[in-house]
Amino acid sequence: MTVEAEYVIADPVVASVAARAAIETTGVVRLEPGLRGLVTAWTRAARQRWKGLQPAPSDGVRVRTAEGRRTVQLDLVASGADQAAAVGRAVQRAVARRVAEQTGVSVDAVTVSILDIEAGDR
Repeated sequence: MTVEAEYVIADPVVASVAARAAIETTGVVRLEPGLRGLVTAWTRAARQRWKGLQPAPSDGVRVRTAEGRRTVQLDLVASGADQAAAVGRAVQRAVARRVAEQTGVSVDAVTVSILDIEAGDR
């Protein structure tokens, strides 16, 4: 008898992996949750604490899974020492690659919003 196991990787796990991949990308100063992100993060943290789990760091990252598609949205602050568009593309590649490597889940779209650019080096 063969038993097939089904694994579900929860969106908060994907968000945590995406957050780490983004913050490690050259040119990213920090993730910035913004107002919508703050509400999402607060809700997720409250739900995880209610379940007795320690919330994973994922401020500035929102993951949506709908109709079989998984999307990741990131809000960040970029370094003024780097071109913003290049930082955004690098974050998109890093997040898609890291999520696939660490979770085995593919991401259909990675959207990066650069909310601010800080002068100086990272």
